[in-house]
Amino acid sequence: MLRGGGYFVWAAQPVYKHEEALEEQWEEMLDLTTRLCWNFLKKDGYIAVWQKPSNNSCYLNREEGTKPPLCDPRDDPDNVWYVNLKACISRLPENGYGTNVTEWPARLQTPPDRLQSIKFDAFTSRAELFKAESKYWNEIIGQYVDTLRWKEMRMRNVMDMRAGFGGFAAALISRKFDCWVMNVVPVSSTNTLPVIYDRGLMGVMHDWCEAFDTYPRTYDFLHAANLLSAERKRCNMSSIMLEMDRILRPGGQVYIRDSIAIMDEIQDIAKAMGWQVTLRDTSEGPHASYRVLVCDKHLLHA
Repeated sequence: MLRGGGYFVWAAQPVYKHEEALEEQWEEMLDLTTRLCWNFLKKDGYIAVWQKPSNNSCYLNREEGTKPPLCDPRDDPDNVWYVNLKACISRLPENGYGTNVTEWPARLQTPPDRLQSIKFDAFTSRAELFKAESKYWNEIIGQYVDTLRWKEMRMRNVMDMRAGFGGFAAALISRKFDCWVMNVVPVSSTNTLPVIYDRGLMGVMHDWCEAFDTYPRTYDFLHAANLLSAERKRCNMSSIMLEMDRILRPGGQVYIRDSIAIMDEIQDIAKAMGWQVTLRDTSEGPHASYRVLVCDKHLLHA
């Protein structure tokens, strides 16, 4: 999980205590991190700090038979859904992708190198798609702020259920919203997680035909853009929306931006769950093929 040049900080008793058993654990840790090619930087009070290499030279110069071995070159380190753990070291990309990231906050709006490794069919360049998505969501959230008074919303824990390159989250940060965003990349979509993380955002991959791994009533706000129309052939829409209801706190809101063709069905499901719904036009006007369904979850009383 750690990017090339990233840091590992260990806060544990073997770092600062000098009992015999703990000193043995410290030596074992030094031996393991040396074999992993991590560079030991310092001990400082209760913590110890290592740095992962930024290229493969150390890995390739280890003695033959050193464990853990390098992973099979045919393994795809970006394949993250239902993949078993292997006790091996993933090689770093030879082109430096994932290591050479721009400093924060510039990296939020800078197309990262790993954008070029994303596999999808497009005639437009990836960089242009990245910038277009960022511009699009910045404009959309600007409209939400102006017309729906988003600045007055109690919105801290946010989920973007079909995150793309993370443009929705980046727009919230750029507009100084005091929130964090869990960017979810559906398994049925292109894996854009590398771009999301290189932007300095957080995210996960998920199959929306399954339950999301979180506690009930976790999120204040759920954002679903073109999710239900994309997943309706694979998943039951009622099941997805019931899962949305499970993870949304009472008083929370859902914005579903999707095709007008499925809005009647979505509204029926939402009302059956007890949500208060309002169907709104997009900025394209009443003749556009998309609508925004604004849903409020209220605390139900017996």
